[in-house]
Amino acid sequence: MRKVSMWLAGLAALAFAAPLPAQEVATNPPAPKRVTILPIREDIMPPLVYLVRRGVKEAMDAKSDLLLLDMETKGGRVDSTEQIIEILAQFKGRTITYVNKEAYSAGAFISVATQQIFMAPESVIGAAAPILMSPGGTGVEQMPDTMEVKATSAISAKIRAYAEKNGHNPAVVQAMIDKKSELVIDGVTINEKGNVLTLNNREAERKYGDPPKPLLSAGTVESIEALLERVGFTGAEVRRIVPTGAERMATWINALNWLWLIIGVAGIYIEFKTPGFGLPGIVGICSFALYFLGSYVAGLSGMEWPALFILGLLLVIAELFILPGTVVLGLAGAMLMLFTIVMAMVDMYPGMPALPSAPQLKVPLRDLGYAVIGTVIVLAILARLLPKTPIYATLVTQSVSGGESPAVEEKFQSAQVGREGVALSVLRPGGKAQFGEAVLDVMTQGELIEKGARVRIVAHSGREAVVEAIPS
Repeated sequence: MRKVSMWLAGLAALAFAAPLPAQEVATNPPAPKRVTILPIREDIMPPLVYLVRRGVKEAMDAKSDLLLLDMETKGGRVDSTEQIIEILAQFKGRTITYVNKEAYSAGAFISVATQQIFMAPESVIGAAAPILMSPGGTGVEQMPDTMEVKATSAISAKIRAYAEKNGHNPAVVQAMIDKKSELVIDGVTINEKGNVLTLNNREAERKYGDPPKPLLSAGTVESIEALLERVGFTGAEVRRIVPTGAERMATWINALNWLWLIIGVAGIYIEFKTPGFGLPGIVGICSFALYFLGSYVAGLSGMEWPALFILGLLLVIAELFILPGTVVLGLAGAMLMLFTIVMAMVDMYPGMPALPSAPQLKVPLRDLGYAVIGTVIVLAILARLLPKTPIYATLVTQSVSGGESPAVEEKFQSAQVGREGVALSVLRPGGKAQFGEAVLDVMTQGELIEKGARVRIVAHSGREAVVEAIPS
């Protein structure tokens, strides 16, 4: 018993001497909070949509706890505003707008789409009634009554829903949009009919009701730093999204997505149809590069899709020129290229399912549909007319290898016209065919000729023999 008592005493001493787990945890400092500041400091137009999309995705990747909009705008397009609001809804953390001078029109809409609004001294928010831009965007015109009613109804319903979701008073938002709305709270007329509501920082933070609640703003703060301190983010890791200027370039690039696809496919088609590598291939590659560049700058995708597109193109090249007739390589490459073209324009966010939904595919499939129709028309015209045009000769490689003179080469080619042989690979349009003991590089005039079919040389294009199928 005495030995057992000594063992128990020893164990007790070790237990008291060991540090407690709770004490260990207490000595570890908590991880700092993360904040992403996104500037809304220009007109609400497509370039800003791209900036916001990039900023929200970076905030989500960084696992930011707060997304803070630094707002100073006079408004802008309704369609761009709706896109920005939908993008902001993807962020699942806390959202705050800091009205850093003014948030007119579309700026007010975006503000109420965040959970809280703070304002700088002498700042204003409101005046969100829809207006009609004059031709050329040089000014505003009086909107016809019928059009105004429709525009006001459509916009106000959506914005009121976001306001209510984020705890803002929908009646205040309605008064900012609809000049026919009167806003009366606690017997005080805040906005009379015939006016659209605009509030300065003092008016927006004034409290009404029982219990008292701010009209719209959670308070006035001198700076973003003061705001972060007020909402409990002192010492947080701050990430600022910086506009690159490339967003403006992406606006017109993405507007012509269908055209880049048509030019890209046509250029690659001509390059495959002609020997050597020249201008058509360069134009085709540049067109596809513009397509993927616009997607990247718009914040829709990273570099993974262009890389997979190149892989698909290499598989197609391998099937055509290295392992002709295998089919599997070419089909896999073509499907991969088609898949990457669609996915490059799908708006995906961190945490979303890997497969896009039908609404996400709407715009990419629309652009792809335009491109397919245009490509079919262009390729049909090229297949019929290109070999017969003078420009065709300038697109093919005219150099003569092996040290032979052009006169000798021309004489040899003339002697080959009319020879008959067998296609050693599928000609679509290029490939190889055997004529007696000789195996030559050949190409068709646009049609596809199956492997094993009999062919006849009808002309030459550069170093390649142009063949036609011999009817069986």
